[in-house]
Amino acid sequence: MDLRRSPFAQKKNAQFLREKGEKKEEEEKSSPNRSSTKLSPISELGFVRFEAQSPILFLPLSFRCKTFRPGHLDSHRGSSLTLLGSKPRGIIFPDEMATPDGENMESSGKEIMVIHHDEDHDMTTPNGENMVAREDELMETPDTGKLGSPDGHNELALVEVQPNKRRKKKSIVWEHFTIESVSADCRRAYCKQCKQSFAYSTGSKVAGTSHLKRHIAKGTCSALLRGQDKNQMVATYTPPSRGTVSDTPKRRYKTSSSPYVVFDQDRCRQDIARMVIMHDYPLHMVEHPGFVSFVKNLQPRFNMVSFNTVQGDCVGTYLMEKQNLSKFIEAIPGRICLTLDMWSSSRSVGYVFIMGSFIDSEWKLHRRVLNVVMEPYPESPNALSHAVAVCLSDWRLEGKLFSLTFNQTQNEAALDNLRPLIAIKNPLILNGQFLVGSCIAWTLSDIAKDVLESGENTIRKIRDTVKYVTTSDSHEEKFLELKQQLQVPSERNLFLDDQTQWNTTYHMLVAASEMKEVFSCLDTSDPDYREAPSLEDWKLVEILCTYLKLLFDAANILTTTTHPSAITVFHEVWRIHSELARAITNEDPFISSLSKMMLEKFDKYWKDCSIVLAAAVVMDPRFKMKLVEFSFTKVYGEEAPAYIKVVDDGIHELFDEYVALPLPLTPTYAEDGSVDGNMKGEDSQGNLLSDNGFTDFDVYIMETTSQQMKSELDRYLEDSLLPRVQDFDLLGWWKLNKFKYPTLSKMARDILSIPVSTLPPDSVFITRRKKMDQYRSSLRPETVEAMICSKDWMQCGLSEVSNALVRMEY
Repeated sequence: MDLRRSPFAQKKNAQFLREKGEKKEEEEKSSPNRSSTKLSPISELGFVRFEAQSPILFLPLSFRCKTFRPGHLDSHRGSSLTLLGSKPRGIIFPDEMATPDGENMESSGKEIMVIHHDEDHDMTTPNGENMVAREDELMETPDTGKLGSPDGHNELALVEVQPNKRRKKKSIVWEHFTIESVSADCRRAYCKQCKQSFAYSTGSKVAGTSHLKRHIAKGTCSALLRGQDKNQMVATYTPPSRGTVSDTPKRRYKTSSSPYVVFDQDRCRQDIARMVIMHDYPLHMVEHPGFVSFVKNLQPRFNMVSFNTVQGDCVGTYLMEKQNLSKFIEAIPGRICLTLDMWSSSRSVGYVFIMGSFIDSEWKLHRRVLNVVMEPYPESPNALSHAVAVCLSDWRLEGKLFSLTFNQTQNEAALDNLRPLIAIKNPLILNGQFLVGSCIAWTLSDIAKDVLESGENTIRKIRDTVKYVTTSDSHEEKFLELKQQLQVPSERNLFLDDQTQWNTTYHMLVAASEMKEVFSCLDTSDPDYREAPSLEDWKLVEILCTYLKLLFDAANILTTTTHPSAITVFHEVWRIHSELARAITNEDPFISSLSKMMLEKFDKYWKDCSIVLAAAVVMDPRFKMKLVEFSFTKVYGEEAPAYIKVVDDGIHELFDEYVALPLPLTPTYAEDGSVDGNMKGEDSQGNLLSDNGFTDFDVYIMETTSQQMKSELDRYLEDSLLPRVQDFDLLGWWKLNKFKYPTLSKMARDILSIPVSTLPPDSVFITRRKKMDQYRSSLRPETVEAMICSKDWMQCGLSEVSNALVRMEY
């Protein structure tokens, strides 16, 4: 039955209209401060009855609210009567409601609307979304259209209900926006990405969310566009379904799992260039049919790039990264140390890898690949000097070079050409003793290679024996069964070595030596095994392992840290030196000759680098000169005092050179912005603390107290040693004490940045010069340098790449 046209509803509505005029004057007299409320006829809508002097509107089962217009009614405050006013607060949908005749009006899933007024809550629908309508919209019913009254008003008298707890907003927009109150009656929506504000509500007017959706979905948010991985919103409607009224379609939103991505051709090009650089992909992959098909299916709008285009994009990315790194290096307060490593190639040209090590103003150590210089004649005496000249000019490092570490295998002619160049381009520090050094990793690998060559025949037998067991499942099964029967306690596994990595040969020998009993008995259980090493072979293997362990322990330090410390290397070098010195006197001729050969190469390295390593030890407040005195006594015996004096004199001479440096390098407080700001403030009050005002005073202090006051270096050396804690932050200690030792801290900054190895941690154990792969050798030298340097800078995360794309077409 249609309740809107029932006689009962019409009768009840007519009665309500008659009683309204009679009660109007009484209500105005009893409540003079309340605004009058005029109810429009609603006979076509439903029926109304009063309970406890509160009007209740009953809607038919077929009624459904699509839009809503508040109207011009005011709320009757302070009483149980609540009328729909200019600020509607909420909507509830009860399952059933009693009619005047006492029968339940069940909805069976249909909605019956009751609107209540509450000052603290917004008008919400059952799913928790805010109900917002424009001023020009009216309430509609499915079969009657817009609901209007004859007098032009659209008022409804409704029942007062308890306010519901505000439900969480379900619109996807609120994942990207927050609402903040600007004033008492004004709230604005703020984008979480770019912090831009948008209108949300002013008084009773609510702006809605359409403009917020456009900000997110159409790419106008600059911060969200930069963060391409941010999910964005897509709004859609479910298609209407045919059937009863209960199948009425509802508005739904897709979740952030279905993002709307803004397409950007330039950004895609930049991402391809970065992908090629980061993962060492060949540039020609952009022309491979499989990759082209994949990209077209993934994004048909993308215009595929060619080899020349992606090559230009890679070089453009390199130039942008280089500009950021150049500004960073220019700002460092100290000097820079370089390492040189020569790579070979299949085209008989060489590539000099130049890396820079430096400590920034925050006392953080950095290491970056600066140049990759192609040398057509790598064996030429001028190859290294040309590469260094290119680096100094390219990065404007004249006057800032402190030390140079290189591969020890370079010939003396190359060094003779290098020293004059450095003397012209850079002021000599300590007569050039820090300018040329040897790589400790190459030194250890060179000595290890000599050790392996001394037992080459025996090692070949062990390798063939291990190969016999590990390359056959049946052989390995018999070997493990025999090992279990003999109860050999070794937990190592047999494996074949990589002859380009000497540490793998060392581990292979150690594992085989621990299971020599199994190999000795293997021929009894496996008749095919006939080449078992003899007892003499196993004895020689033990000797080789003893000496290789000394080298391995020292080299392994270089792999455990990104920037190995010269202090740790100093300790390992003098320990190995003392062990070899004692082994020379061994009665075994093989041990004696092997030790002598190893000691000769260590002596050469020690001669070139002892002053550098000792200076780094002195700059450690846990050791200072005490560790130098102790270790030199172990190495040189009675001649130790003379060598100790050489180190002490060298440190003092270097300190005097720092004291005599130009003024711009000496005031440590110039690195502190806050102190500099205070100086400017005092300078504005009469030029009290300016350099001009105290220059003569500084000269007077130096002339009158230089003979009486101790230098920073002497005071530092006389202070007691710090406890040797394991996680001691050496650079952090100097950062805290740079005001106590302003000049000495500058010297420590440069000394502690000296690299002891030219090789990265994954190449410490190599036995031959690294080789450029054939594909990269076929590229332009500029492209090779761009890709290698950019990859290193990206991995270090020094700078963020700008959204702008620099293009260089070839």
